[in-house]
Amino acid sequence: MKVIAGLGNPGEAYRASRHNAGSLVVAGLAAEYGIRLAAGRGDFMSGVGSIGGARALLVVPLTYMNRSGDALSEALAGCGGAPEDLLVVCDDVDLPFGQLRFRRSGGDGGHKGLRSIIERLSSAAFARLRLGVGRPPSDVETSEYVLDRFLPEEEEAAREMTARAVDAVALMLREGLEAAMNEYNRRLVPKEDPTTRRSDE
Repeated sequence: MKVIAGLGNPGEAYRASRHNAGSLVVAGLAAEYGIRLAAGRGDFMSGVGSIGGARALLVVPLTYMNRSGDALSEALAGCGGAPEDLLVVCDDVDLPFGQLRFRRSGGDGGHKGLRSIIERLSSAAFARLRLGVGRPPSDVETSEYVLDRFLPEEEEAAREMTARAVDAVALMLREGLEAAMNEYNRRLVPKEDPTTRRSDE
């Protein structure tokens, strides 16, 4: 069984923030495929269902981002899973806004959630789907930027990215990671990057 984990911070204050892009995708998967997320035996919400013809466990950690590994180690232990069964969905400031990128494995790229998971699992051998949220303006700290909500001019693009990511995960479960990488790792033809527009104002 594949485990799909969407990273974020708990609480209403962070629900629509850039750092919670991963948890928004898992919530979208749950809604699309009729999977109920409920409190698990640990610091996470979870639900099991069929996505793309495959059985999957959806997980949303209830820890703060820098303790994501605690929740996911509990979730994997509970279902008898290994790091290789895990797909982590998270935000990425180094990707253009709206861009999706699958990776089979790798380092944390400076992402505190990924760093926590690697440390707790003692492994980086898990797939990840990174969601581009763009770079902050030069006068805004990255830590502040990712904790802020999407701005009104970013909301439509954020919804489109979330919907594409839901489809991307379903394709991965249906046809495998290679097929999903081939379909979704291609660079987007930009319309108008909302983060660029904001920084020019």
